[in-house]
Amino acid sequence: MSTQSPRHRIGDAARLSGVPPANIRYYEKEGLLSGRTRAENRYRLYSDEEVHRLRFVRLCRAMDMSLQEVRALLQLDTRAVHDDGADHAACATLDEHLLHVRTRLDELRVLEQELQALRGRCAGSGGQCQVIEALHQRADAEPVPPPATAARRHV
Repeated sequence: MSTQSPRHRIGDAARLSGVPPANIRYYEKEGLLSGRTRAENRYRLYSDEEVHRLRFVRLCRAMDMSLQEVRALLQLDTRAVHDDGADHAACATLDEHLLHVRTRLDELRVLEQELQALRGRCAGSGGQCQVIEALHQRADAEPVPPPATAARRHV
């Protein structure tokens, strides 16, 4: 971190970064942001660099990256020291995320087809709509999940 002294309280950091205060606290808890600096009154204080880091996290999350992926990119940040290995690792992280996005797109296409077929069950004209009945039939056809183990019940 730079030697710049933190000066933004959490509300200001939230406004400047577009990240809600609750998310800022969560990112601190998850180690994506230090949040160690406090004013005498114990308010959290953030530097411009930390506000930028929050913007970076928000951008990555808007691209549907997991916290683990964001953490990996933050650890590979090459702004301080250029490292070709970090560049390759960042590309690998993005490649993995692209694979996840492509898989999710395939799942969404299947969902779209299922919803269109379900919508086709409703004529929309005075007759009885079969959408609810079709949903009940699908719910009955769903496999029953296995019973929870003793260890899982206590979690």
